Amino acid sequence: MTDPRKINISDFDYPLKDSQIARFPLANRDQSKLLIYKNQEIITDIFSNLPQHLPSDSLLVFNNTKVIHARILFAKPSGSQIEIFCLEPADNKKDIQLVFQQREKCEWKCFVGNNKRWKEPFLTKTFEDKENTYQIKAERKTAVENAWIIEFSWNATHLSFSEVLDKLGVIPLPPYLNREAQDTDNERYQTVYAKQNGSVAAPTAGLHFTDNTFEALQQKGIICANLTLHVGAGTFKPVSSETIDQHTMHSEKIYIEYDFIKTLLQNINKTIITVGTTSTRSLESLYWFGVKLHLGEIVNHEIDILQWDAYQEKYQCNLTATKALELILNFMNTNQISVLSGQTQMMILPGYQFKFAKGIVTNFHQPKSTLLLLISAMLGEKWKEIYQYALENDFRFLSYGDSCLFFNK
Repeated sequence: MTDPRKINISDFDYPLKDSQIARFPLANRDQSKLLIYKNQEIITDIFSNLPQHLPSDSLLVFNNTKVIHARILFAKPSGSQIEIFCLEPADNKKDIQLVFQQREKCEWKCFVGNNKRWKEPFLTKTFEDKENTYQIKAERKTAVENAWIIEFSWNATHLSFSEVLDKLGVIPLPPYLNREAQDTDNERYQTVYAKQNGSVAAPTAGLHFTDNTFEALQQKGIICANLTLHVGAGTFKPVSSETIDQHTMHSEKIYIEYDFIKTLLQNINKTIITVGTTSTRSLESLYWFGVKLHLGEIVNHEIDILQWDAYQEKYQCNLTATKALELILNFMNTNQISVLSGQTQMMILPGYQFKFAKGIVTNFHQPKSTLLLLISAMLGEKWKEIYQYALENDFRFLSYGDSCLFFNK
């Protein structure tokens, strides 16, 4: 494989007008426009007809992460406001679901907005539960890069941190929407199949799916399977360097169940289609974990895929996708692991050869983004023609925008 690190990000720019960014979702999730690219042809439809455009032997892979109410707004007596944005548990080795179930206190890595105005030892905010009033306290502990470790403590001892966030936190909308969250966003900036708390951004390709969509998929005999990648704030980080080798890819937590891997192996020869870039990165990371097992590099029983692993010569060992999955299942059986966890920093760039994904359901992505680079890896230079078509035909862009179905070139 040619080393793609010298890719110039300016080649992945396009003229997106502010008016083409969807600020709000449509009234009905599945009524967004759908752009299909297959066999060198562009077709347009609406999302509710997606199952009609999928091969009957498809396996759809979903990311069932759930967006948390990550923003907590503290009002000071002076009238100024300080925002604490929860990113991840301070101890990122802990199971995030266990951290969410902690009571009375916990520590998180957080962004702090208006930090210079935080002069007090701690901030407080009241909230209500069952007609009683309680208080949460936030205390800065240590600075970590551009964030802080914050200790939260609350006197509603019957409530977990997850329940406290639901009561007083705000859903974190993407910065490019340039508006405050509304009550409707609590539902609409969440997939209907969201299950595992942990993301600060939605896997937006899944926002179009409804119960009716899943019923139509089932009637066609299409298999649906779930994995979990908790989307971090880094997903919105633009590539600011001239070439991609100077960009640091964000790392995200990943959880893949034994039964998912078994299903994937049983259907390895089917048309595997990922729903969203997060599902794609998770699935492809699984292959490189198998490669590391093959080479005897796994020592801590966790997935740990680094930014450039897929492009390192030592990992180009021609291991088949089937063999990689067999190695992983054997590893999990031997070590009595039911859920494979860890993190992935994997970056998928033009020139990458997909190991599993033969297609993707996705939205339209920001110019000069790592997400657009992934789409280019699947479509080749054709992405430019497709995006130009969308710009000229009133498609709505980004998180609340319209959808696409692309098949691997």
